[in-house]
Amino acid sequence: MDRYEQLIIDLYEKAVRYEPLTKEEALSLLRVPDEYVAFLTHFAQKIKKRFFPENEIEFCSIINAKSGACSEDCKFCAQSKFYKTPINIYGLVPKEEMVEGAERGVEFGANRYCIVLAGKRATPEEVDRIVEAVREIKEVQKIPINVCVSAGTLDEESLRKLKEAGVKRINHNLETSRRFFPQIVTTHTWEERFETIKRVKRVGLSTCSGGIFGMGETDEDRVDLALTYRELEVDSIPLNFLMPIPGTPLENSPGVTPLEALKIIAMFRFTNPKAELRLCGGREQNLRDFHGMAVLMTNAMMVGGYLTRAGRDIRKDYQLLEDLKAKRKEKVLT
Repeated sequence: MDRYEQLIIDLYEKAVRYEPLTKEEALSLLRVPDEYVAFLTHFAQKIKKRFFPENEIEFCSIINAKSGACSEDCKFCAQSKFYKTPINIYGLVPKEEMVEGAERGVEFGANRYCIVLAGKRATPEEVDRIVEAVREIKEVQKIPINVCVSAGTLDEESLRKLKEAGVKRINHNLETSRRFFPQIVTTHTWEERFETIKRVKRVGLSTCSGGIFGMGETDEDRVDLALTYRELEVDSIPLNFLMPIPGTPLENSPGVTPLEALKIIAMFRFTNPKAELRLCGGREQNLRDFHGMAVLMTNAMMVGGYLTRAGRDIRKDYQLLEDLKAKRKEKVLT
């Protein structure tokens, strides 16, 4: 056994004991030679199997419930008012459309459905309209799907309203490390987002917070983000890989290679062994033929498309689960 194999095994043993990895240990996972990626992903899969049901994958879906004209200048995003991009711009959709989105999620086989709004934060009026839609989904129509909300830096009153309506989880991504964040966003701070996640936890809602990789961040930035999520003990971590959008400042960014993406996913599994890892935006373009290896390390896939970009053909995802002898998580309401 050589030193890289021994390193991976030693860190696997720490992870399954739920002992935190140091920054240097996490960095070492990102820097193993490419020929060790299969060995690394094997042990990341073993960590997943220690904390989660074997070969179970959850499908989740979203609705872009309020699109474009966003006041924030996130360099990766097509919805910022600062960039000219080919997207539709509209205000918060009617309650009926949010309910229809939940129904579509069930048709796709999704166990989770997230109502997503562009903007720094939802207004009180928008929160009230989301509450009405959630009550319709959960109490009136009893659609068998878990409802999440992503609506910016919400205050405690808004979070409590959503919780009382039946929302179980709030998504609020840090996107990248504290150090790199100002190079991607200048209209709000990383600290604002960090405090929002802590607020979500205080009101007793489940936390979903992830990142985007391939924006020009370093290995250290990727590790810092992963260790921040370990510190916060977030429940769910969406892993997105940059899909460069024409008209945005990152339109010419190269993204990540498939092997680089696998190392990132594995590092997040080693550092956050009890968190649900979700394969989200950019999985198709960045993982390519290595999609199956990524799924073995993770808990969920976003299906049915992303906010402003089409997603993978759902039939391919079902075929992938069949090929991996994996099963889809069904109708588990939390």
